[in-house]
Amino acid sequence: MTKLVLPALLALALAGCSLPRGAAMQSEILAGADKETRNIQVVGVTRNNLSSLGSWPIPPQGGPSFSGWPSGGVRGHSSSIIATGDILGVTIWDNEENSLLASAAQKSVQLTEVTVANDGSVFLPYVGKVNVRGLSPDQARERLQDGVATVLPSAQVQVAIRQGRLNTVDLVGGVASAGSYPLPDRNFSVLSLISQGGGVNNTLQNPIVKLVRGGRSYGISVSRLFAQPSLDVSLIGGDKVIVEDDPRYFLALGAAGKQSTVPFPQDDVSALDAVTMIGGISPTRANPKGVLILREYAGNQVRLDGRGPDRPRVVFTVDLTTADGLFSARNFDIVHGDLVLVTESPLTNTRTVFGLIGQVFGLSDQLNGG
Repeated sequence: MTKLVLPALLALALAGCSLPRGAAMQSEILAGADKETRNIQVVGVTRNNLSSLGSWPIPPQGGPSFSGWPSGGVRGHSSSIIATGDILGVTIWDNEENSLLASAAQKSVQLTEVTVANDGSVFLPYVGKVNVRGLSPDQARERLQDGVATVLPSAQVQVAIRQGRLNTVDLVGGVASAGSYPLPDRNFSVLSLISQGGGVNNTLQNPIVKLVRGGRSYGISVSRLFAQPSLDVSLIGGDKVIVEDDPRYFLALGAAGKQSTVPFPQDDVSALDAVTMIGGISPTRANPKGVLILREYAGNQVRLDGRGPDRPRVVFTVDLTTADGLFSARNFDIVHGDLVLVTESPLTNTRTVFGLIGQVFGLSDQLNGG
């Protein structure tokens, strides 16, 4: 009698209680999603809606850490451009015996610290102000030569330039030698600067290049910059270039091989990539039909025309047991801040109950045999 009663009582007791689990079941997460008063939208990711989902807005917290990039590429000019704050070294040669500037013994005079003023001009004795801003060194020399010729017809002019603050760029972090670098010419690009700084640190995760210019911030991944040389834009004086880790991540929870914050290792991460990155799904616990991606949108992104979410909170469901589900998961992008949740299989509790019953039967046999 004990042999039959004890397991039966235990089975009834287990059926009436909730066993501890490592993750929620899909039915629990989506409970109430079909009610008019629902506060979430549930969207199955399939071939039929992939295109429309791709046109949905990117949530504020889910936007990439880098966006936009100035167009134009490398200018292709070989000379630098004179800017305000540059310092010119001007040498004037004059063989005239009664030269206004040079002595009979020296035949030349050197003006070593001629700073380009805010109005773009430099001042030369007996000549006055000469505007040189925006000119190449050769163009500036010709203009200064023309000015000097008005008072010293036979004089010759040489010009050397030392870049000032507005003709230098800053390389901040992510390289071996950060610092301020002068612009040698108008062909000096982002990758040229990074190369001068010793290259990108190999410890960075999907490194991002940020370009701060004129109060705006642009960004692009280093891998994309390498892959598309046309995006390697020329630098302008005053630019700041920052190389850093890609700060984007997604969260992984549930019946998966990994439960943690997962950084983006590349520009684009699909739902299938994400499942792989978290160690796949547990073969004994997970529900492969219930991989959920939880995402939150801003209130002003809610739409009722199908071109966006109809609720701020959206749960995307992925079924990894069908070919359509697998292909769709490979083409559905994860965004920064998403929660990837692998739900618990409904069979897990059943397996646990039968496992415990089996243990009790063994214990009962031992008791009756004793």
